[in-house]
Amino acid sequence: MALVSQFLGQLTLSCGDSNDLRYPTVVPARDFDPAKDAARIDTAIKTKGVDEQTVIDILTRRSYEQRRDIAFEYERFAKKDMITALKGALSGPLEALILGLMKSTTEYDASELRASMKGLGTDEETLIEIVCSRNSQELLEIKKVYKEMFKKELDKDVAGDTSGNFAKLLLALVQTKRDEPSSVIDYEKIDDDARCLYEAGVKKKATDVVTWISIMSERSVPHLQRVFERYKSYSPYDMKESIRKEVKGDLEKSFLTLVECFENRQLYFANRLCEAMKSKGAKEKVVTRIAVSRCEVDLMKIRTEFKKQYGRSLYQTITEHTKGDYQKALLSLCAGDD
Repeated sequence: MALVSQFLGQLTLSCGDSNDLRYPTVVPARDFDPAKDAARIDTAIKTKGVDEQTVIDILTRRSYEQRRDIAFEYERFAKKDMITALKGALSGPLEALILGLMKSTTEYDASELRASMKGLGTDEETLIEIVCSRNSQELLEIKKVYKEMFKKELDKDVAGDTSGNFAKLLLALVQTKRDEPSSVIDYEKIDDDARCLYEAGVKKKATDVVTWISIMSERSVPHLQRVFERYKSYSPYDMKESIRKEVKGDLEKSFLTLVECFENRQLYFANRLCEAMKSKGAKEKVVTRIAVSRCEVDLMKIRTEFKKQYGRSLYQTITEHTKGDYQKALLSLCAGDD
């Protein structure tokens, strides 16, 4: 009982995962007329030099379902595929962003994962960001869509393109064995897991990575939040410091991404965006991927976390680090300044 009362004083108790609430910046447009939008896009594409502004105004301010309806209407009257027409009319980072918006969030994630593993070399950064930041439901949907789109199994592609403990961690996550959040708080299990993480890492000479993988890939997010809090009573370091001390490379990045997303997924994306726009030339691929994949999920909350963390708005940061039509499209997806 002493252990129980000790916990009650220390922990913020919540049964659900606030990470899973939706805070989109892009919502269905009112008074939507897909035929009118399709005609405007057709005119914009046919305009000498292309009217990118009209394409941006329409496609960044419609939901995925509405964009799909526009594409259907476009094909009906123009007798050609709208995505092919957009590919021919646009170029560079604007093209990548607009074509990304023509996929559903799940299709976009699946195609980004496929691109990260196709051909020579692996884009570990993309692989880590998507696999380690999506919840189990999102990963289940991504696996299903990945198979439909590419006639391949995601876990087999991950296994073929990665190795060692990094592969084991990604595969454990892709296998989606994570417990559902429970209204019953198991303090004994919280204590056991915290102690196991400590004994498998900081306390040992060689890290028992398999134990870390099983706990972090199978326990519910609210449970793990409490485990990390409890962990501090065993270890002189918090969980993130322990990860930095015990593992390196892609495995370190993956564990850190997981812990950051368990703690605050939107803050993780805010940090990614800040990092991608630190240098003079923004890492457009990262910025595009987060803007496209999160605009109908939680980009509004990411905006809030960005301002809270850095004291300046995401809108201002995009304005300073990007340019041209690409900047206009990003600012439209951002949906306002803070």
